Amino acid sequence: MLSFIPLPAFADNYIWLLPQPSGACVVDPGEASPVLDYLAAHGQQLGAILVTHHHADHTGGIGRLKAAFPHALVHGPAGVANVDIIHHDGDSFVVGDVRFQVIATPGHTLDHLCYYTPGALLSGDTLFGAGCGRLFEGSANQMYASLARLAALPPDTWVYPAHEYTLANLAFARACDPDNPAVSERLLQDSQRRQQGKPTLPVRLDVELASNPFLRSGEPALLAASRQHDGNPINNALESFAVLRRWKNSF
Repeated sequence: MLSFIPLPAFADNYIWLLPQPSGACVVDPGEASPVLDYLAAHGQQLGAILVTHHHADHTGGIGRLKAAFPHALVHGPAGVANVDIIHHDGDSFVVGDVRFQVIATPGHTLDHLCYYTPGALLSGDTLFGAGCGRLFEGSANQMYASLARLAALPPDTWVYPAHEYTLANLAFARACDPDNPAVSERLLQDSQRRQQGKPTLPVRLDVELASNPFLRSGEPALLAASRQHDGNPINNALESFAVLRRWKNSF
């Protein structure tokens, strides 16, 4: 199994780093210092940068990292400064000895990409621990379809989101899915992890499928909660998802 190392950044970001013989690979370096400090402390070079979308807290450190490691290749969507290799849905590419598959996941932003290799999904701001990204540019329909693609990956896939939002997301899950024992169990375990100063991430996809309300919007309990919250008929999982996403915005 691949083992990505979380480098905390800002208040709640993670820059995921994968050591490689040809140079480390980092994902969404919103700031350069955590990466430079790690590489210096471990005597490593930087070989590649993966970018999921254009937001500054995911891209702000790229320029400084490129200045320090000019040969490091930046992979990402079109329109992001300093991207060397532009990727689209269905592309695949190799970093060191790892082949990544590109999955376009519009919703949070229109340009959002996720990167998958067997056993690991770098989900950026599309799929969080027990949550999903806000709809800044895309529609509920787009995000619902994007999450459905990720949910169809093998259930033993480890998910690496870009933010430590899990406890806040589980609080919302408990509000809209209160009788789900998987939510209660996960809230207890992840609360203990945070009290010990440990990340709640990565998380296995099967855990998300059991406890993330945005992946369960078609379940009877979530359909009922959406109807009650919205006060209108909710006929399917997509309509329920849209209500849940709006509800979470003001939770």
